[in-house]
Amino acid sequence: MGVKSKAAAAILILLLFLGSLWLQGGLDYHWDSCVKGYNQLNKLHQLSNSSVGDGAESQLELCPGQTFQVSLLLSHLLDAPTHNSDVLLQPYLSSWDELVKFMDSLGPMVGLISKEIESKTSIIRQLALTADGNPEAEVGPDLHSTNSVNSQGGGTKNKASVHTSAYHSVRSMILVELNQGLVSFHHQTDSGCRTLLRLHRALLWLKLFLEKLAETPVEGRLRSPSDLCREAYKSTLAQHHTWYVRKAAELAFIALPERGFFFRLVCVQNQEEMSKVLHRVSRAIGEVYDRTQKALEEHGMLDLP
Repeated sequence: MGVKSKAAAAILILLLFLGSLWLQGGLDYHWDSCVKGYNQLNKLHQLSNSSVGDGAESQLELCPGQTFQVSLLLSHLLDAPTHNSDVLLQPYLSSWDELVKFMDSLGPMVGLISKEIESKTSIIRQLALTADGNPEAEVGPDLHSTNSVNSQGGGTKNKASVHTSAYHSVRSMILVELNQGLVSFHHQTDSGCRTLLRLHRALLWLKLFLEKLAETPVEGRLRSPSDLCREAYKSTLAQHHTWYVRKAAELAFIALPERGFFFRLVCVQNQEEMSKVLHRVSRAIGEVYDRTQKALEEHGMLDLP
């Protein structure tokens, strides 16, 4: 076996290790895989001119021939916030479905990371299915949410409906799991709150990465996506990972495609167009992230083991 083959094998082993620990903060705890409970509709929701955007640029079209659709991601993100500072879990998880496709498109090395994220979304979906069959886990009328586009969108798309699922929203899940004693602040549990926290941390990493991709420097050359992703990781997820996981992550980022690939991925021709699209997406992610952060912080859940 040559030197290159040995190096490739070593990288693969490290990345497989990373895939299992990526969202665990470097701990040895491993989630059992769960069967996905909710069927996701692969239907494109076109955004109205009142959505987040800049005038004529407010409407994103379907990008032919691609699995990842930035328009669908933005649509799910805008569907998630509610009128009462809550976040609906179904569009939140649907946003992650699209973000997983985004990561899968970046190559097999980053794709290993996305598999761990998929296991997290499956856990929450399975918990939701289980709770639907348990009347004691249902939430009362005071926790019902009316979905509306976030304040940045300025829209009036309301979806008033009566939901009693414990896992209807972030806040309903938190309250029900606390009441049921499913959340531990001292040891690891299979709770939706702990799982959400891991997704929440990863969402900040992707938000920062997309923001950096959207930057257009006044002077100098654009930095490589690999460097930007590594930089975003160091200021977010790396703070929760062991040395071994951090090194494995850096190896994964080396293999990221060049910037031209990202132009094609979001169906734009140049950096200026990509900046407009990614700024909109990062703002929508920021709204969801901030609401989730507040809910977790209010209940002291930002450091669940």
